[in-house]
Amino acid sequence: MTATAPSLEPTPIHGGAVAAVVALLDAGRLMALAVNRPDGWPQVTTVGYVNEGLNLYFVVARDSQKLANILADPRVSVAIRSEAEHGDAVGVSMAARASEVTDPAVIARLNQQVLERYPELHVYAPAGASVAVIHLTPEIVSPVGVVDGRSVAHTYSVG
Repeated sequence: MTATAPSLEPTPIHGGAVAAVVALLDAGRLMALAVNRPDGWPQVTTVGYVNEGLNLYFVVARDSQKLANILADPRVSVAIRSEAEHGDAVGVSMAARASEVTDPAVIARLNQQVLERYPELHVYAPAGASVAVIHLTPEIVSPVGVVDGRSVAHTYSVG
């Protein structure tokens, strides 16, 4: 009898997983963002975000290395962890494609979401020429939960 290797193709995400991931994204404020540098090494930074469902948005300085890296290679990864107690930690990682948002109506809507999401903060909601608003479209989503004290991950495709 020969063993078969597990499938490397993620299964399509289903409604329950989407709802759980969106709830985590809605509750979060920060994500670790990994981009690919020109020398091939990954570069990770922490950025604030807003989400619409599974779609993530953040702002980056137009003259930053982060934006230059994204423009050279739009494949990114993010990780978001809940602020739950240590034993109840849950999180999600995503492989996504980054693209710049240029529609002024979309930028205005996102700025309003930032103001609503963070009413206690005096945030800068940019729309000027010195910044770029970036949209992340997820392609692979891997939520991680804790079951009986052990981390359990599932990997899903989006699309």
